[in-house]
Amino acid sequence: MTTAIDTNILLDILIPDEKYILQSKILVEKYKEMGKLLICEIVYSELASQFPSSKDLERFLDDTGIQIQPSSRISLSIAGERWKEYALKRTNVLQCSGCGKKLSISCPGCGNTISHRQHIISDFIIGANALTHADFLLSRDRGFYKTHFNDLVVKDKDYL
Repeated sequence: MTTAIDTNILLDILIPDEKYILQSKILVEKYKEMGKLLICEIVYSELASQFPSSKDLERFLDDTGIQIQPSSRISLSIAGERWKEYALKRTNVLQCSGCGKKLSISCPGCGNTISHRQHIISDFIIGANALTHADFLLSRDRGFYKTHFNDLVVKDKDYL
């Protein structure tokens, strides 16, 4: 069994985030016991900002047994297709990363809707890489993946 890991799970452990550190550590250990752990090149790049050097990042990956799985042409194509669908449907609505609920916020001064581009292509590459190279993804961003990758199995604290 192969498990892909999203950046947020590893940052919970590295930074650490008091609210999620224990759950994220348990998730990583549980799925490590069940098989192979992997990250894509986007997650690797996002993690690199947390280490003094690439050597330190490599040591962390070796110690945790996490391997890098480069994106394939198929996964990159899926990421591009899904991002295009997202971009065409994008509105000035914000979406909760936890549950997927959408809401809009208006400026109290002028009344215009405040927009925020929540997802960029890298989010889609992470999802597509997990979809094509793993059995599931560990992530706290279920709302995003439920919306744009409903064919991807996402595991989080509810799967402990």
